[in-house]
Amino acid sequence: MESYKIKYERNRILHQPRSTPYILTEELGKAVEVAITLGMPLLLTGEPGTGKTKLAEKIALDLNAIDSDFRPDPFVFNTKTTSTAKDLFYSYDALRHFHDANMAKNKTSKSLKPSDYIELQALGKAIALTNPKGSAGDFLNDSTNYPQSSVVLIDEIDKAPRDFPNDILTEIENLNFFVKESGNLQISKNPNHRIVVVLTSNSDKTLPDAFLRRTIFYYIKFPTTKQLISIVNSHLFTNDDLSNKEQRIRQSNIKQLVWLFEHIRATVRKKKPATAELIAWIRILELQGFLDDRYNFLELKPGSDEWKALQLSYSILIKSQTDLELIKEMEITD
Repeated sequence: MESYKIKYERNRILHQPRSTPYILTEELGKAVEVAITLGMPLLLTGEPGTGKTKLAEKIALDLNAIDSDFRPDPFVFNTKTTSTAKDLFYSYDALRHFHDANMAKNKTSKSLKPSDYIELQALGKAIALTNPKGSAGDFLNDSTNYPQSSVVLIDEIDKAPRDFPNDILTEIENLNFFVKESGNLQISKNPNHRIVVVLTSNSDKTLPDAFLRRTIFYYIKFPTTKQLISIVNSHLFTNDDLSNKEQRIRQSNIKQLVWLFEHIRATVRKKKPATAELIAWIRILELQGFLDDRYNFLELKPGSDEWKALQLSYSILIKSQTDLELIKEMEITD
């Protein structure tokens, strides 16, 4: 398989309108390439807000740029504390089926099919879409009539019961499932199409060793100062407004805000703000003119309207009153 990194660079140019402002490091790009090449799940860990979930969107877009039969959007399964392996494939609305069956007893109506009460979930949809004209056709709610490959994101796997990780690895390796409500109907992946699985964990609890051995593991470190500045710029600027914003936005203000963000992260005692919160904070400050070249960020005077607005903006980053009071006491200096 051609290098994922090479394809990424080529498709970043060809598909700019649908691109995501995701900064892919060389090490992370290699981990993605290895997982895709070996056909193994990619397990991403790291603190919340470091871009684990967004990476699945990036991979789906890049693979779609390489192969139009790849869906440009990933299927997403949000893990719960009650999740089981079956939940990855489909859900069955037994209560509605029972209700409709009772309502139809004394009426002339078409027979009720189990497939009407089954909804495919992330991995089930991905498998079914590799062969939409096969046995899975009755369960697909969209109009797709040609086989597709896709990316499946299983998010926050550490939320699930302990047996869940090992159970789903067996299912991921087999890539087929049985719908017992439809006579144990088997639905299997078309071997000519691919399913790329991305798993995320916030490391809230230890995952089983057997599970870890069967994945490609990558820990996403918190970005460096230089990377944070690049991430902020990638979210602030697009091709459409690049020239206007370049004239209006002072890069030194962005650097100073990133410095302040890092200082806040080092100061707080409870939940540290993550990259996602930095981006939201910067966007709000942009709307309030904090990035404009009409003043220097470090020249804010205590008690001024801008200073008060900055103080109020800290609530985007800080999630506890204790830390909020602590941060408001900081002085903004180099």
